Amino acid sequence: MAIIGSLSHMAHATIHLRRNPSTAKSSTRVIIREDPQAVSVYIAEYIVSRIKAFKPTETQPFVLGLPTGSSPEIIYKILVQRHRAGEISFKNVVTFNMDEYVGLPRDHPESYHSFMYKHFFSHVDIPPQNINILDGNAPDLAAECAAFDARIARYGGIELFLGGVGPDGHIAFNEPGSSLASRTRVKTLAYDTIIANSRFFDNDVTKVPRMAMTVGIQTIMDAREVVIVATGAHKAFAVQKGLEEGVNHMWTLSALQLHPHPLVVCDRDATLELKVKTVRYFESIEQAGTDARTQGPPLVYRPRTYVPAPLPAKKTSSHMATPDRTPVKVPKDLRINTELHRAMDEDELTPDSMSSRMVDSAIGGLDGALKNDLIFDRMGARMTTL
Repeated sequence: MAIIGSLSHMAHATIHLRRNPSTAKSSTRVIIREDPQAVSVYIAEYIVSRIKAFKPTETQPFVLGLPTGSSPEIIYKILVQRHRAGEISFKNVVTFNMDEYVGLPRDHPESYHSFMYKHFFSHVDIPPQNINILDGNAPDLAAECAAFDARIARYGGIELFLGGVGPDGHIAFNEPGSSLASRTRVKTLAYDTIIANSRFFDNDVTKVPRMAMTVGIQTIMDAREVVIVATGAHKAFAVQKGLEEGVNHMWTLSALQLHPHPLVVCDRDATLELKVKTVRYFESIEQAGTDARTQGPPLVYRPRTYVPAPLPAKKTSSHMATPDRTPVKVPKDLRINTELHRAMDEDELTPDSMSSRMVDSAIGGLDGALKNDLIFDRMGARMTTL
């Protein structure tokens, strides 16, 4: 009876980790390495192996989702080294970035445009037309978000989405409380987020953007494969919530339990909150010869889907509200300063923990738009007096 009870307890501990016990390809794969450097090497090698196995061409490119923040910096550095060594080409790779600030010029040193060119794009052979980053200075932000999702669909979806995780379990700017069905949209930053990010803006809170654009949870879930990097003891609680507990919109990382092909690569410190049996379970899988780099999902090219681009935004009248910090139009001869430097050990952006108090951008202005179009029928009007 004790053995049966023990087995039952173990099954309960991994119920959220495995969608189908009969096949390893349908379960969450967790790879544990000793330090962030080893984690980054593993993920970089994984990305290289997936691109090579796909054998992309100009007409059938490999579509790759990319993050920003401190976690992926070493990964990008290793990918650049692999490219310079002639091991991998990004000529037939199309990229989509997770997020971008609203109202920050693209050539600002803290914009995610600058980050990506400084750490990756300027050092590899990816064609500029294959790079897709949200435009935080677009005249119509909602239309820009819709167009971003449409571009993803026209490429047949994202093959592999690389992402980080925040201390509170957020992925991209999908902070606690975000809808698990969300798509690319605008999110408002809370004051605590602004204070935390002010360290990147000369410790001046007035310089920090108030809004950011981000892919949604469903946008990430639609990718054929999702790879998450988690390093540091400050990520341990998020990893525990995302792997050992149930799906919860307060820990958006947990949504990956519903994805058919998630891969979480973490260092030893990021596993400190996991049960010992959980850590040993995943270590035993790798020791048994199961290598995630050679056992990913089948690489089958998906036909592109025609999605009509959103209609161009109408010019706003002078009395309509506009972002209070939208800069002037970015010049066509934009140049990214690649000499800028940020230390590798900087923390990731602190997520917005107050989004539940904000009006969602996807439905903002809905009441005004429908005010003159709908007549609400009260049930009392349908009743007759007997």
